[in-house]
Amino acid sequence: MKALIALEDGTVFEGHSFTGPGEAVGEIVFNTSMSGYQEILTDPSYTGQIITMTYPLIGNYGVNPDDMESLAVHPKAFLVKEYNRLPSNFRATATLAEFLNEHGVLGVEGFDTRALVRHIRNSGAMKGIVSTEDTDRNSLVERARNWPGLIGQDMVKLVTCAEPYTWIDGRPCPGTRFEPDIARNQLKIVAFDFGIKFNQIRLFEEKGCRVQAVPATTDSATILAMNPDGIFLSNGPGDPEGVEGVVDTVRELLGTRPMFGICLGHQILGLAYGGSTYKLKFGHRGGNQPVKDLLTGKVEITSQNHGFCVDMDSLDPDLVELTHINLNDNSCEGMRHRKYPAFSVQYHPEYAPGPHDAEYLFDRFIELIRAHQTTTDPAQP
Repeated sequence: MKALIALEDGTVFEGHSFTGPGEAVGEIVFNTSMSGYQEILTDPSYTGQIITMTYPLIGNYGVNPDDMESLAVHPKAFLVKEYNRLPSNFRATATLAEFLNEHGVLGVEGFDTRALVRHIRNSGAMKGIVSTEDTDRNSLVERARNWPGLIGQDMVKLVTCAEPYTWIDGRPCPGTRFEPDIARNQLKIVAFDFGIKFNQIRLFEEKGCRVQAVPATTDSATILAMNPDGIFLSNGPGDPEGVEGVVDTVRELLGTRPMFGICLGHQILGLAYGGSTYKLKFGHRGGNQPVKDLLTGKVEITSQNHGFCVDMDSLDPDLVELTHINLNDNSCEGMRHRKYPAFSVQYHPEYAPGPHDAEYLFDRFIELIRAHQTTTDPAQP
């Protein structure tokens, strides 16, 4: 089935759908990961976007329930060079096409993905539309231009949880809260769900923490009433400056508990510190982004998915220290507050999909919590 991919600048590509009829409009971006397409598709940070994979053959190993990073598929469409209809993997329970159809997401193959990616790299990420229904190229380009885009939009409200939940037997359980019989040495983490990936919660659980996920709109008084040991700010989609009310809440919580932010959570912290953010030309998306830890001098290969960045020049260097930089473009990849126990990174240390280089950041957060407990209450273990 013929499918057209039209960009707001008038560029049009022709492919064909491997999921049947459909149409989707969003910001067209690319991901350089060679594997992990199921984790990418279920990452809420892709809300409002259309993903193009740079690796040419996708679908080789099918999909399975264990690799879900949320309960839904978030991109509006999925673009690949060649779709593999006959996956081979003992873990597979369905094909990629079946998975996309189940979640109502359009899949398109059979066009020059390299040309599309090069165009985005040169011209920047842009609005686009993918359709099997409208074959008028001029109409598609005009409709892409008329889409409002992501800048200034609150995309978090589309993916945050409706009610608090804890993690029980490997699944989120809505309506549950911290259990009263939590062991004294088990840390309690309240996680703002801006579009959290499940592996972030899994890692906290593996490291002996209990996580209470809460909606993005939760106020500071409610958070403090839970008496957490630490506060975690998750990843999420869209423009951080478009998220309503969260920056003020985080600013109120600064200094009350140790804080750790990832991706959108990192950007929210930057705004809470008094800084600003800006949109990158084509963003960082993939599992091979080199980052240097300025505190240790080590270089790590990281998984990333973001189109916005904290402007370090907008922050007071006497209050906020740059801790990590991207070695491709020298943009901010991490920072920490000099007064409050708070730090954050732009990338995804939960490695779903890999690599695992940055998992140490979860340990660093736990160490920060333990140190804070000792400072504020010497009776703590």
